[in-house]
Amino acid sequence: MTYHAGMRGMPAYEREPYLTELDTVVVEVGEMAGQPWAVLEDTVLYPEGGGQPADHGRLGEAHVVDVRTHEGAVRHLLERPVAPGPTRVSVDWARRFDHMQQHTGQHLLTAIALGRFGWRTTAFHLGPALSDVELDVPTLSRDQLDALEDAVAAEIRAARPVRARRVSPEEAALLPVRSRLLPEGFSGDLRLIEIEGLDLNTCGGTHVRCTAEIEGLKLVATEAMRGGTRVFFVAGGRLRRRLGTHEARNAALRAVLDTGDDELVAIVRLKLEQLQGSQRRVRQLEEEAAETRASALATVPERVVEAHFDGVDGAFLQKLARAVVAAAPAKVVLLTASRGETHLLVLAAGERCPLEVPALGKQVLGVFDGKGGGSGRLVQGKVGSFARREEAIHLLRQAVGS
Repeated sequence: MTYHAGMRGMPAYEREPYLTELDTVVVEVGEMAGQPWAVLEDTVLYPEGGGQPADHGRLGEAHVVDVRTHEGAVRHLLERPVAPGPTRVSVDWARRFDHMQQHTGQHLLTAIALGRFGWRTTAFHLGPALSDVELDVPTLSRDQLDALEDAVAAEIRAARPVRARRVSPEEAALLPVRSRLLPEGFSGDLRLIEIEGLDLNTCGGTHVRCTAEIEGLKLVATEAMRGGTRVFFVAGGRLRRRLGTHEARNAALRAVLDTGDDELVAIVRLKLEQLQGSQRRVRQLEEEAAETRASALATVPERVVEAHFDGVDGAFLQKLARAVVAAAPAKVVLLTASRGETHLLVLAAGERCPLEVPALGKQVLGVFDGKGGGSGRLVQGKVGSFARREEAIHLLRQAVGS
């Protein structure tokens, strides 16, 4: 649907939120912090506000990446500058309709939470994956959440009409408006969103035509927030996409674990227990191996002790280095390890070795162009490779005079 501009006052996104394209005129352009912007005679793009994110779209051939109100004008932030004059503005409809579903879902959820259960909404946020409302109730049980969700589902099925209209402050004072919170300094007519027979509220956002277009709404999580409860929800097309993602993930897990949906959690818990047991056994074996290897390294005649390992981590290197210098306190030990693309080193010196280990460690790390640090008698770090390992060993031998 295309609309040719000409009306003044109420913008097109408010007059007809289902409008996707509009022939209009660029009346002002500018740049702020390197970001080009344009003001139009009329626009189908909604500026961020009231908990609803801005629309995205196109202005001629330029992408509109954000829309904001600035000193009473709607500024379209652009990927590149445009010239004043006639143009066509179009909305990213998938994004817009998603926001309409989430926002109308929030109105319905808020109205039912208050009207049926007495829980007042104190905040709303429309996020890219989940939206949320904050309810002034300390906690919500699973039964309470199920009752709220069931009540919302019933009103979605009822296909209640959703309408927008403007009224004067005097008219609004005589109407059962749920919330009269307005921006500071606001004056003029109020825009009301009505869910027929259920809710009447001030709002400047875009909404679907009837509750059936919300499609469905699922409460997915809660968390305590400022003495109340934040309730996360997903509605409309997001709900179907989220379900599709969960089904694909479950199918992959069923194939990997060779079990059905009902057993997935139990099988994963069992696997984690087995893994934790294996990890404890590995740590025990590593400690035994470190003790055995430390005894062997401590007996070598050289004052500089060096060894390389594959597949071990930094914790193993530290244990081994400390064990070696404890058994041979006059020695310096350089231990290195490679684990995939990660290359680690540990440098340590015993109490009877008269070297400044932090300074010496800085020199050794410099040989490898590595990063790390330490204090006292041990330094550790990461390097790109051990191509210059022999050079580092030579440096240590010079330092101890051997």
